[in-house]
Amino acid sequence: QVQLAESGGGSVQAGGSLRLSCAASTYTYSSYCMGWFRQAPGKEREGVAAIDSDGSTSYADSVKGRFTISQDNGKNTLYLQMNSLKPEDTAMYYCAAGACYFWGGSLAPPDRRNFGYWGQGTQVTVSS
Repeated sequence: QVQLAESGGGSVQAGGSLRLSCAASTYTYSSYCMGWFRQAPGKEREGVAAIDSDGSTSYADSVKGRFTISQDNGKNTLYLQMNSLKPEDTAMYYCAAGACYFWGGSLAPPDRRNFGYWGQGTQVTVSS
């Protein structure tokens, strides 16, 4: 099985930045599409960003221009750089491995139904 472990969460003021990391137990990134999801209390888990094995990326509209997903295959680690954070970004953030699909030549936003391996989550809290 694939084991994923997130780190880097914390509390920041609005406008601040955080970088989340996701370490995989094995070489994951050539075999799976990797994604970041988030879930706030009482709300559904939503896709934030994804990166496929060919390097294609996708982002939720709410984070475009502020978040960047990347991967270091040599370290078997996935990253999410989060800039210009807003209070509405407050959530538990999860790293996941699964499958992604292309629509119209572009990578589609990640869908949690297509991801079977999940990390334990890391909390991000953004204050006003």
